[in-house]
Amino acid sequence: MSFEVRVERRLGERMIRADFAAPGGLTALFGPSGAGKTSVLNMVAGLLKPDEGRVAVGGEVLFDSGAGIDVPVRHRRSGYVFQDGRLFLHRRVRDNLLYGWKLAEPEARWMTLEQATDFLGIGHLLERWPRTLSGGEAQRVAIGRALLSAPRVLLMDEPLASLDAPRREEIMQVIERLRDELALPILYVSHDRSEVDRLASQVIELIG
Repeated sequence: MSFEVRVERRLGERMIRADFAAPGGLTALFGPSGAGKTSVLNMVAGLLKPDEGRVAVGGEVLFDSGAGIDVPVRHRRSGYVFQDGRLFLHRRVRDNLLYGWKLAEPEARWMTLEQATDFLGIGHLLERWPRTLSGGEAQRVAIGRALLSAPRVLLMDEPLASLDAPRREEIMQVIERLRDELALPILYVSHDRSEVDRLASQVIELIG
């Protein structure tokens, strides 16, 4: 599942640009804070509309300014994992996970709740409230919610940034399993060189 991204968008006085193709694996958008990494991720997800450009995933065009194509977010099948998890605090872990599952078209689902909890080791957390979870537990639940939305690709925005060293290693191993065992294409934002060197099969540097 390939990524083809050529986008630009003016945000205030900054012009955000990216132009790359990636065949699969884990592609890291790497660079300093303010370089526009998250903005590029949001343009791929459909959360931010490019001023011009083209985005295609697996050969399907999701955005093309010249052709007037702009596929809605819900139809792009991109599982998004945010830096802060963004779990629903009023829903238990089970309902957070099932929220992703209910978003997916039934025929597109490729993972069950049991498979997700087994893969991520979170079955014992199902009746917990998000506020009682550790940072690592919360991020694993956020990844599970994304997986259950039947994504073709995962978009991950600095998923390790808010974690301490032991939890970072824990989630790093989860991401390696997503990359290797599920063979799920991942577009991954980071400003940490060691993290990128360990995880990425391709690195796209954004200067800012």
